Amino acid sequence: MNLIAKTLIASLALAGAAVAKEEPKDPTVKARVAVMQTIAQNTKTLGEMAKGATAFDAASAEAAVAAIEAAAKEIPAKFEPQATDPVSEAKPEIWTNWADFTAKAEALATAASAVDTSSLDGVKAGVGAMGGACKDCHSDYRM
Repeated sequence: MNLIAKTLIASLALAGAAVAKEEPKDPTVKARVAVMQTIAQNTKTLGEMAKGATAFDAASAEAAVAAIEAAAKEIPAKFEPQATDPVSEAKPEIWTNWADFTAKAEALATAASAVDTSSLDGVKAGVGAMGGACKDCHSDYRM
């Protein structure tokens, strides 16, 4: 199995786990979850295309990438308040390593902005890069 496929599978697994959890009660944490769910849902759209489970559609790919990029840019503002909730998966290290955390959010936005949505090969390559950015952040900052 190649690196892109492995990254895609890991990203989809993380996305599925994020969607299946109980909803938080704290409104700040709810807003964070909503941003992450936007990323997860749009990553799934791209991942399904990359796997061949759905037909490649350049317009849908472009919309998904735009949504991921926009959501990634929202991450710092959504996480700046240090709100907590029993179902939150945010590690406290987010706020003690703020510069690194925000750099990783920016890396996702940058990876999304670089995706070539005009071809299936471009989407496949882009999904791998975005999945790597997601994994890099989740490895350090998600429980």
